[in-house]
Amino acid sequence: MVILHEMATPTNKSNRLTLYIIIAMVAGIALGFFINVQITGKSAEAQARILEPFSLLADIFLRLIKMIVAPLVFTTLVVGVAKQGNIKEVGRIGGKTMLWFIAGSFVSLVLGMVLVNFFQPGAGMNLPVPVSPGATTTTAPLTLKEFIGHIFPTSIFDAMAKNEILQVVIFSLFFGVATAAVGEKGNIVISAFDAVAQVILKMTGYIMNFAPVAVFGAMTAVIAKQGLGILGTYSKFIGEFYIGLFLLLGILLFVTWFFIKRKLFSLLRHIKEPALIAFSTNSSEAAFPKLLLELVRFGCDEKVVSFVLPLGYSFNLAGSMMYMTFASLFLAQTYNIHLDTGTQVSMLLVLMLTSKGIAGVPRASLVVVAATLATFKIPEAGLALLLGIDPILDMGRASMNVVGNSVATAVVCKWEGTLV
Repeated sequence: MVILHEMATPTNKSNRLTLYIIIAMVAGIALGFFINVQITGKSAEAQARILEPFSLLADIFLRLIKMIVAPLVFTTLVVGVAKQGNIKEVGRIGGKTMLWFIAGSFVSLVLGMVLVNFFQPGAGMNLPVPVSPGATTTTAPLTLKEFIGHIFPTSIFDAMAKNEILQVVIFSLFFGVATAAVGEKGNIVISAFDAVAQVILKMTGYIMNFAPVAVFGAMTAVIAKQGLGILGTYSKFIGEFYIGLFLLLGILLFVTWFFIKRKLFSLLRHIKEPALIAFSTNSSEAAFPKLLLELVRFGCDEKVVSFVLPLGYSFNLAGSMMYMTFASLFLAQTYNIHLDTGTQVSMLLVLMLTSKGIAGVPRASLVVVAATLATFKIPEAGLALLLGIDPILDMGRASMNVVGNSVATAVVCKWEGTLV
């Protein structure tokens, strides 16, 4: 992954940002409750005038997120594919690794989809759909023609201007493979795109510094309008998501047992500390150096670890994948938008593609969810509802990502006969 090693060390700055987000969330709840009491009985127009400044804070943040989505996907995916996309070089190990990654991603996404339909965490919120000029709330299932239209671009510039992320992904895949195919000349392109990606990732860090202000505005507006009762939905969402993480953990360990048997217990002992690092820092990347060391100590071949683990950080984020379907469908439920099974499966396939290549981005799951909502005509403003609780969710996602990449590396080593 691009600049993985630069992002691999936990920092006090990231911990402070999480603290500030939590403080902003609490302050927003308190102010929102106060405003809710004061505006009760006022006209809808008067309430809207009072709440508009707070809503704008979240709206600015969402616009900044949308601003970086397309260039971020393009640059990081091109570099990732150009470095790993030559099948002859990737060879046998690469094929086995990607097979496990694809299967794991599919299981994670399907589990999230099944659980959110079972629990219905957003069903009680009944939020009105935001209306903007030219907006539509049509939720008819995507036809095959429409789905194909969302995949293949007629112009990369048009796709980036409209934030058609799937089209950007397709162009990036072709561009990355072609870059790898031209040999030495392609190294110039890789270096240039790597540098651009680093600049955009730095921009992402700047934008995320605005997150506490956005959380404050979003929580104030939501509580002021809906009252404290909405917090029950948040606690329900968090609890049900963590139930899903434990189920996913059980599935991963059950499957891994068939390959490495009793060595699974030794693996869990070795990855315990990296998982705790990821949980406490909200970052699976923070655990990367320690995880690399512990997997080698466990008995994995160092060459396999150095190949599979970095690739896993781009393509195999189990916890984040489950969250993406869980969060996207949760937001649809909050606005009473019904998505039939066919449309939900289409969303799953979209997420399979759009989630690849931007691992290591702070709050990467939010970026991917933001890119997906517009495709399925779910109001992007709903993303503000997740900002306040995202640090709590991110702790579980990050630790599950560490576990998912650990078992993948161990299984690939077993397939290669290099597991000691």
